Amino acid sequence: MEEASELIRERHRKLRELIQAGINPYASRYEVKDQAASLLNNHGHASEEGLREERVSAALAGRLVAIREHGRASFAHLQDGSGRIQIYVRQEEVGRESYSLFRKLDIGDFVGVKGHLFRTRTGELTVWAKEIRLLAKSLRPLPEKWHGLSDIETRYRQRYVDLIANPEVGDIFRRRARIIAETRRFFDERGFLEVETPMMQALPGGAAARPFVTYHQALDTTLYLRVAPELYLKRLVVGGLERVYEINRNFRNEGISREHNPEFTMLEFYQAYADYRDLMGLTEELILHVARAVLGTDEVEYQGKKIDLRPPWPRVSMLDAVAEEAGAFPQDLRQAEGLKRLAGEVGVPVDRDGSWGKVLQDLFKALVEPKLIQPTFVCDFPRELSPLAKDKVEDLMLVERFELFIGGLEIANAYSELNDPIEQRKRFQEQMKERQGGDEGVQGIDEDFLRALEYGMPPTAGAGIGIDRLVMVLTNSPSIRDVILFPQLRPEKG
Repeated sequence: MEEASELIRERHRKLRELIQAGINPYASRYEVKDQAASLLNNHGHASEEGLREERVSAALAGRLVAIREHGRASFAHLQDGSGRIQIYVRQEEVGRESYSLFRKLDIGDFVGVKGHLFRTRTGELTVWAKEIRLLAKSLRPLPEKWHGLSDIETRYRQRYVDLIANPEVGDIFRRRARIIAETRRFFDERGFLEVETPMMQALPGGAAARPFVTYHQALDTTLYLRVAPELYLKRLVVGGLERVYEINRNFRNEGISREHNPEFTMLEFYQAYADYRDLMGLTEELILHVARAVLGTDEVEYQGKKIDLRPPWPRVSMLDAVAEEAGAFPQDLRQAEGLKRLAGEVGVPVDRDGSWGKVLQDLFKALVEPKLIQPTFVCDFPRELSPLAKDKVEDLMLVERFELFIGGLEIANAYSELNDPIEQRKRFQEQMKERQGGDEGVQGIDEDFLRALEYGMPPTAGAGIGIDRLVMVLTNSPSIRDVILFPQLRPEKG
């Protein structure tokens, strides 16, 4: 720690010297014409003679990440947003004053370089500097062995250092951006309209989750950060926007884990005159399209497992999945007591006072969910777990809902939307009993949403896909924190 403080003091001393010498240590701009990657891609196979004849010019800027001094000449590596390339600086070429300044620079400083390309004796493509200019002085040294920075908390907390130290991290977020762009393209091409709905809501709804609470001074009212955009998107379907989607930020005041961050990105889309079966096909198309467009493949590897994304994907009911895994008959598990006996037999802890649906869900999470590595639609959920979903006509204990699992992660949640305003009110009222019993994830009754339904909503299906988790699978990232630039962490201790 003392050593780091001394290095920082030394850099501050250098900063003062620069200012006293009349050198601006923080330049305003620099004309960049090239990037390291493009120079290497375009000229990486050129011969030394070809480079000499063509006299390829280069003008680029970036961070110094290595410096090797050899008297009146020095080599360094410069890293920009695309990669890194070697530069060669000679006193005879740049002048005594510029070279003297260069020798005072530190790893981490930003410089601009103009010159031409050549090959060293070892064959490395290098920029022979004709001009070098300090653009920004770094006052804090990169961590020791920064090129192998591996401390997880430091990486998440100081993402800026992580991006410098681990170039593959930047690749993850470039891929994330492409995944989102291809998702937009997929829906735009199918006639869906991208919309924006409120992030601050007078009444949170659309998911069973504890919200974050804030306060609006001018309106003198409590507001909530949204837990889901669902109820607003369905209002738009009522209004005649028959195909809508939103890539949105949601906020849930709950735990943090490998799969959960309090702030996360969700895709939600709604299609009129469709049901949950239609959305299974659409979801298969979407994820296959994104994988092919971004990765160029139908098969990905996630945490050591090969995952085949080619449809059709298996469809299995939640009840049948639990029965098969437990070696039981589905008809024996249609009452709470039968499920509770089974839970005791297989060693899954459940609430002895829990309802049939909640016990079934607990068994599913313990016995089935971790094994769903290949893409699988789990369908037909207990009615009590899905207050916004339409009943399954053949079995009124269940609703038309599915969840998609890939790599053991829940990726999507969808249902045929309940569009009967009278039934929807009854479902909300049933939920309110749970809220009165202490369930903070249950929200109040949204009267405006019910009013919208009373104007009439066509048959509609809607789905939510967790963008962060999808990116986890498509980048082989073990934690949601690896695919969120600035994940939530405990505050640093002073």
